[in-house]
Amino acid sequence: MTARPKQIILAAHFPGVNNHTVWQDPNAGSQIDFSSFVHLAQTAERGLFDFFFLAEGLRLREQRGRLYDLDVVGRPDTFTVLGALAAVTTRLGLAGTINATFNEPYEIARQFSTLDHLSGGRAAWNVVTSSDAFTGENFRRGGYLDHSQRYERAAEFVRTARELWDSWAQDALVADPSAGVFVSEGDAGAFEHAGVQFDIAGHFTVPRSPQGHPVIIQAGDSDAGRGFAAATADAVFTRHGTLEEGRAFYADVKSKAAAYGRSPDDVKILPGVSFVLGDTESEAHERTRHIRRQQVSPQTAIALLEQLRNRDLSEYDPDGPLPADDPRVSDDTIIKGRARQHDDRVETARRWRAVAEEKKLGIRDLVIEVTDRQRFVGTPARVAEELDTFVQSDASDGFILVPAGLDEFVDKVVPLLQERGVFRTEYTASTLRGHLGLGPPRLSTPSTGVAVSA
Repeated sequence: MTARPKQIILAAHFPGVNNHTVWQDPNAGSQIDFSSFVHLAQTAERGLFDFFFLAEGLRLREQRGRLYDLDVVGRPDTFTVLGALAAVTTRLGLAGTINATFNEPYEIARQFSTLDHLSGGRAAWNVVTSSDAFTGENFRRGGYLDHSQRYERAAEFVRTARELWDSWAQDALVADPSAGVFVSEGDAGAFEHAGVQFDIAGHFTVPRSPQGHPVIIQAGDSDAGRGFAAATADAVFTRHGTLEEGRAFYADVKSKAAAYGRSPDDVKILPGVSFVLGDTESEAHERTRHIRRQQVSPQTAIALLEQLRNRDLSEYDPDGPLPADDPRVSDDTIIKGRARQHDDRVETARRWRAVAEEKKLGIRDLVIEVTDRQRFVGTPARVAEELDTFVQSDASDGFILVPAGLDEFVDKVVPLLQERGVFRTEYTASTLRGHLGLGPPRLSTPSTGVAVSA
């Protein structure tokens, strides 16, 4: 009997603030009006997607001491947006990015548990970390956290949240008016956690939610991030989008998961990718060129090169040659509030120069070349085939799509994936865990011996 092909997981990423956002396009729409969120979410649900994905921004970026307005397109509050979307969707998962550095477990556990109740079991938490002191200035604790402690705090943060979610037994909420009994436990929601990062005790206010634990997503590709994901996450949001890089990352994280006593299928690998469609291959590639030149304007090209060179390049011609000197290497960078983009500035600059010389590119064309993310370009049939190849080749379990026209993808690519037998033709589960093929969450181990049951 022929084995059933792997089923593709699909998520829609609401466009964020970076050089892949085309906010100037007349068709881009608002980045903050609720109608924009509703349209994307309802289109994703029409296409039977697994979940909607919302990124987070905790401080407006600055470059050379000024607001970097080229990518300021709005970052409204995650829980408010997802809670509102829960009311206008019925099956689509709702994933929010929330930082484990600047928040507290009790509050975040309560908010995600509430979202899981309000949505009927569709909540997911994309756990991110930060050691960025600039962003930390917005918070009481500031940027106190050393870079090496980010994942230590994040791991205990998630562990603590799980203890809180497990503090209510599955059948603790009775609400039987005839018997006059509301809860079956005398001490529902009791918890006590004593650890290096958190020392809290009390009663959790929200009964166990439909999924028990919201789906946990982890974003990050570092060694620490991979270990955290393998031990903790239900899904990984990665940037490894090429076939070979994806297969290596996939094998690495799945093997690490096994080392933590988990099944490789317990962790889904989901690279962030984009797509461009056309009626012909040439039309798709021409649209890609048009989109990339919108994404990387002359100002954006100079700004992105400044982030690598770590100095003012405003006098340079965007169509002219690269600076001749090496980048300034310093912990004090001209860009504030953005995740580190370059581990080795000098090596990266030399690599970029080699590309420019080989292809005879000026600054803007070089930046367009080297900052592009994995993109599937072609006719709907070509894109469907390549997406399927990635998944069947174990380079991913699916994709978090950064859409440039999700309606077109839903209308033209989804039916082809369904014809190939690699994507659902209807929702068969009501929860996000069900969509992703994940089992019930494992109960947490109380840190101080306080009993939990579920």
